[in-house]
Amino acid sequence: MWRWPTVAATKEKWDKAKAKIYNMHSKLITIAAEKWADPSINGSLHDAIYSAKRDGVSSDVIDRAIRRGSGLDKDSSKVEEVYYEWYAPGGVAIIVKALTDNRNRTAPNIRHIFSGYGGSLGETGSVSNFAFDYGGEIHIVTPDDIDAFEMMILDTDATDYSRVGGEIVVLTTWEEYTRVKKSIEIAGYPILSATHGYRAKNYTEITGMDKALQIYKMLEEFEADEDVETVWNTADISDTLWQEVIEFAEKRKFRT
Repeated sequence: MWRWPTVAATKEKWDKAKAKIYNMHSKLITIAAEKWADPSINGSLHDAIYSAKRDGVSSDVIDRAIRRGSGLDKDSSKVEEVYYEWYAPGGVAIIVKALTDNRNRTAPNIRHIFSGYGGSLGETGSVSNFAFDYGGEIHIVTPDDIDAFEMMILDTDATDYSRVGGEIVVLTTWEEYTRVKKSIEIAGYPILSATHGYRAKNYTEITGMDKALQIYKMLEEFEADEDVETVWNTADISDTLWQEVIEFAEKRKFRT
């Protein structure tokens, strides 16, 4: 009796998520193409196109985004990166990165989500300068010869690396990001993804169900927002508590 509504809801959620992913890739390519429309010269554009293709974005969408960013499409609005800094319940620091062609639409939506879950606005730099570091993150498939990889990465200026599932995640400073990425490529290790962003310096432990649920719902709304690309936060929530939060939230959705 309930199978079809459940499957339909899941498909609708997936379709929306897929549409947002494609939209985000298009915006990232547009922004990167503003510097130079040739990916062989513009490393940021090359990375943006690579990530988009990996997620199945069509060549037509990629070409339109490049035209938009390079100014060839005169009818398109400029896309820009906008950052919002807040403190969530429990003192958790949060930075939201949005890609938007209309700040007057995006800013009120972000404020509404934050205020709806007890967030408080921080002054520019009050979160990003003190609670986070800014650096690069490079993902590769874990190589068969891990010793050879370790010898190679130690000769670079990477700050750290770790194994996550079947991948290796290499961390760099912002200044050394491009050079470390190039060293990995020259060594012949295929890069799954390469990006840069914020990393928490310290984490804020959340142990109560109420605050953890607030954070979960807030992040869920950010995920659904068409302009939000990435959310960084300093919440430290145990796997057990987080699973309880997910189960509680999913049960409530099912009843409604």
